[in-house]
Amino acid sequence: MIVEVTRGSLVESTHAVAACAADARGNVLLSSGDVDKPVYLRSSAKPFIAAAVVASGARERFGFDEREIAVMAASHSGQLFHVNAVRSILRKIDLPESALFCGAHLPYNESAARAMLRRGDEPTAIDNNCSGKHAGILALCLMVGADTATYLDPRNPAQQAILTMCARLCDDDPDAWPVAVDGCGIPVFATPLRRAARAFARFASLEGVEDADAVALEAVRAAMLARPEYVAGTGEFDTELMRASDCTIASKSGAEGVHGAAVVPFGVGYASKTIDGTPRARAPSSIAALRALGALSDDRLDRLARFARPVVYNRAGRAVGEIRCLNTSNA
Repeated sequence: MIVEVTRGSLVESTHAVAACAADARGNVLLSSGDVDKPVYLRSSAKPFIAAAVVASGARERFGFDEREIAVMAASHSGQLFHVNAVRSILRKIDLPESALFCGAHLPYNESAARAMLRRGDEPTAIDNNCSGKHAGILALCLMVGADTATYLDPRNPAQQAILTMCARLCDDDPDAWPVAVDGCGIPVFATPLRRAARAFARFASLEGVEDADAVALEAVRAAMLARPEYVAGTGEFDTELMRASDCTIASKSGAEGVHGAAVVPFGVGYASKTIDGTPRARAPSSIAALRALGALSDDRLDRLARFARPVVYNRAGRAVGEIRCLNTSNA
């Protein structure tokens, strides 16, 4: 797929997007670009990480509710309800905020960031968009008897449980995976888009997985679809895509232009990567692909118009161009 960025009458920039849609058996329904090259899934893997937490029995032991499970799968925008959900997880597992090693940044939500600056506060790790995931991994450490002080280490039993879960879902070999360090410090793995799409198809259909994995995946999927605002935030793409689909598509974006989606009614998974890493091509290309798959009706597309064809504005707020996806390619 190609995404164009226009300014006036000219195409100013273009972005290539590799993408794959598949069912739980691995049958490819749509492909574009190289779908067999390993891609770091980055935060798009968070639903699978949250599923590893749930599969450990942490949901029952600590009494996690849907909003807490959803924020474990989130790249949240730092709104107060996100931060409160992460604090609730930490209270339940009896660990302080200082146990989070994800680093600090200002909230992605502009209103939350402005409010913090007006108060003169400095952001802390709990404001990090990955703090829910980190709190969930700390809960997993407690379930498997691992050292919470080393939870970022790929050799930590909690991280090993996560990588093993992700490998099962992707039908990949974790011993052969490229593993690096994500922006928040945890291990991040790379797998081909073809395998990632199949993992999201399993997330959608719960087919082709062990019973315990299916129970955990269903719990995470239900939490994300019931509480989409906790997965991203007000006005964010993942949240709005889930809402516009009437909560039939579980959506999770990742850094460097990665995106994953589980189309629940069809049992189809979708995974994509903007080759140059820009996030601005993600929403237009994913919406175009989901439309090609028949997963988004016209009325749902109307609700996503500002993501499907974003307007380019100048500093004075004048519309000067647009971002649009040209095509999808079917395998």
